[in-house]
Amino acid sequence: MLSFQLEQKFGTIPDPVRHRIQNADSNTLLRWSGRVLTEDSIEDVLR
Repeated sequence: MLSFQLEQKFGTIPDPVRHRIQNADSNTLLRWSGRVLTEDSIEDVLR
């Protein structure tokens, strides 16, 4: 779901970012999913 959200907002997701998402735990994914709503870059979402 997070990958879909990021693609909708920012376009193509770089492979290193996709790898980070695939290896993240559920708490981290939840935190990042919330940040998609407010942040202006993928880097800010994944900080």
